[in-house]
Amino acid sequence: MTLMKLATFFVVAASLALVGNALADDYGTLVAQGYRWVNVNGPYACTAEQDVQRLVDHRTDATELEVVQNIQCYYLIPGTIVQVIKEDPARGITEMRLTVVTRYLWTYTRFLSKRPIQDTYGIIETPSNSGLSPTADGALVPSLPSDSTTPRTRPNGSP
Repeated sequence: MTLMKLATFFVVAASLALVGNALADDYGTLVAQGYRWVNVNGPYACTAEQDVQRLVDHRTDATELEVVQNIQCYYLIPGTIVQVIKEDPARGITEMRLTVVTRYLWTYTRFLSKRPIQDTYGIIETPSNSGLSPTADGALVPSLPSDSTTPRTRPNGSP
């Protein structure tokens, strides 16, 4: 009976090790595809490179309020997955896209991790569970104007 328990223990341990390695490989694949996880909390995703530099280099409550009110910067939340569009290693800055924002944003590369980080719910976001799947051509779909003057049609022309 003891031999049976010991054998069961080794089978379970080996299975867990394989699952852990498979998950690590999946995250490694995501990193190779340009995905990163946010590791900072604050308004550090800006529409212009200069805004993120100004906000971080000269951070005051007034500066933070100004860029957020003018919709120049968006809040990053730890564990959020992003897709890197372009990196500038010399300046340490990255252009990226988020699920909920229809334009590319800039942040400091140090605010993004190649290691998965749990979000506020304890879940590690992936492109499939966050809605950040790439489009067929890899480009962002532009947002429509917020007013009703532009007709809203599908690519085939139907409403």
